[in-house]
Amino acid sequence: MSAPAAKPAKAGAQRSTKNASKLKLLPADSLADVRATESGRDVYSQLDQIEGTTARRDAERLGKAHRKRLPRVTAFCTAGSYKMDSLFKFFQARRTSHHSVPKRVDECIYSPYSYTGGPPAEADLLGLEDLLSDSDRPAHVMSEIFAFEYGCVVLWGFTEELEKRFLRELARFEVEKLLDDDVEVEEFNYYTTTQYTSRIYNDFITLRDGRNYMIKLAISHAIAQSVKISLFEELVDATIEDTKDIPQSVAETGKVSMSRKQIMRNVGELFILRININLSGSVLDSPELCWSEPNLEPVYKAARSYLEISQRVSLLNQRVQVISDLLSMLKEQMTHSQGEYLEWIVIILIALEIAIAVLNVIVDVSGE
Repeated sequence: MSAPAAKPAKAGAQRSTKNASKLKLLPADSLADVRATESGRDVYSQLDQIEGTTARRDAERLGKAHRKRLPRVTAFCTAGSYKMDSLFKFFQARRTSHHSVPKRVDECIYSPYSYTGGPPAEADLLGLEDLLSDSDRPAHVMSEIFAFEYGCVVLWGFTEELEKRFLRELARFEVEKLLDDDVEVEEFNYYTTTQYTSRIYNDFITLRDGRNYMIKLAISHAIAQSVKISLFEELVDATIEDTKDIPQSVAETGKVSMSRKQIMRNVGELFILRININLSGSVLDSPELCWSEPNLEPVYKAARSYLEISQRVSLLNQRVQVISDLLSMLKEQMTHSQGEYLEWIVIILIALEIAIAVLNVIVDVSGE
């Protein structure tokens, strides 16, 4: 038996904005910004469409070198779901020790959360001396948590060490916990400035008001959905990779070279994958927040557009259809195999009956 192939490195979120410099304005500042962003264009705005020389210069200069100097926004998909009631009580019990102030907003729990012993500062963020003016250069960053019922959490303003620390605390509330190798992660950075319009560019989030947690909630909804889709993308990719030899075998031999037990196992795995994706379909739709807070819907849609969620869901559905077709083929093969088995039983029984009839004739002839 050959050694199992090494598991390929995870591709992460399958969106072009991870590698290409794309801009999406966030219509969070005024009605004019909403009209400008929601003009019906599906094409991303580019650098020459950023108003103001300062904003354009900053967008061009921000790069990987600045990621360690800017606060982090990190999303994790760690489980199938969270025990939301227990998690809410967990935050309530840490009002004094961690200065948490939990709020339940539909399928999300929001809370500031501090490991420093003092309350989280109200931040308009951290200054990059060469990018931000003195008026946009606060001292501290607020650490905030957005935990979503479908097993995703978005952390704003945490260091990598504190993110790992919180994930260890979160583990007790996870249902259908994912293995460490299967946990999906999306990483961004953010800062605030009043000099220009809020936007997402090259995975840098710019906000005009860092204290408005509802704006962050709308953005976090899109990021959480993106990281959940990443999990499905990895599952579908792995399934297609594991089953790609089946169609090849059918093309070469005209049949599936698998035992009935192997076919049943593959049918079961493919069916479970389809169920998981279909049951999570509501997770990938617009959240309840867009109904209860309609003024935040343009912000959510802008972030969703940047993360290419609609395109990725469409592609995911197409790939699931491929899996569905393979599932149908395996079912037909299993039915055909069962039919062949029954046909052979009938043939054998007929042959036995003929053999017995011949023997009876021979016996009768011999007796005469």
